[in-house]
Amino acid sequence: MAENSVTETPISEAASAAETAPTVVPEPQPTYVKLPMRNKMRKDAKTNIHFPLTDTALLGLLVGLSFLTR
Repeated sequence: MAENSVTETPISEAASAAETAPTVVPEPQPTYVKLPMRNKMRKDAKTNIHFPLTDTALLGLLVGLSFLTR
């Protein structure tokens, strides 16, 4: 009856360690879209100042050229 008895097979330490170790998922590298968006969020105050200055300068240039070519 020894043949019908259930025998436990020992599990190797590597297999048991692999089952119990948490899987670490590496963070994916940022894409070419995420990097500029992250930089924009860091420099938000500078962007808020430069955009109106550029807009005003471009509008002044166009108005000045329109008076010169009149």
